[in-house]
Amino acid sequence: MIDSEIPRDHPRYASLVTRHRIEAGVERGITSKQGLIAQGRGEAFDYLLGERTLPSADAAARAAAAHLLSANRPVISVNGNVAALVPEETIALAGVVGADLEVNLFNRTEERMEAIADHLHAHGATEIKGLTGDGEIPGLAHARGTVDADGIESADVVVVPLEDGDRAEALAAMGKTEIVIDLNPGSRSPRTADVPIIDNVLRAVPNMTAHARELADASPAELQAIRETFDPEATLAAAERAIREGEFADEE
Repeated sequence: MIDSEIPRDHPRYASLVTRHRIEAGVERGITSKQGLIAQGRGEAFDYLLGERTLPSADAAARAAAAHLLSANRPVISVNGNVAALVPEETIALAGVVGADLEVNLFNRTEERMEAIADHLHAHGATEIKGLTGDGEIPGLAHARGTVDADGIESADVVVVPLEDGDRAEALAAMGKTEIVIDLNPGSRSPRTADVPIIDNVLRAVPNMTAHARELADASPAELQAIRETFDPEATLAAAERAIREGEFADEE
């Protein structure tokens, strides 16, 4: 089944599309089998959030756009799930904010790295980092700490959607400004992030792009004000409150 064969009026349309894309990603060697489990966990939290972008998540996406537009060397990290779910959207975001794309995997193999790079090229990307692997994230054992020296290692702002907690903490220890997209406000990744976006990556990435386009002509002072007034703790608290009180609960 392809996306166009799923009825748009189906009450589970977005969920079915997501599942199909992840399944297709596994078949193409882009997404790991562990990615299937991660997707199911995230979908459960999306149910609890009412499958909507909370106002707090929208504010976080705007703050993320301000950080990316202000960055000297922004990089968007791409793993198998991101490549399968939002390839064109991620490429569009990178183009608007002038960020590099870097493939970075927990379960790293050369075959998967090349498959994801080819997949991104097929969706319109030009330069893809990550294949050189001449840099590292200190403190991480095994190949999951392997990055490009002129990519994530030297970046000042890194978007790490669907990241694992160990790497999120290690990147924070390097002094990176981290933007994390995660549906679980209790996870280490968003709790480590400077900008936690508690939202589905299908909604969050296009939303960041829309905010970046809106802020493209903003002055440095305006971007700084957006960055400095953003409160990550309040964002996490708002998502936790929405989960406790039900999908139709209003945020304060």
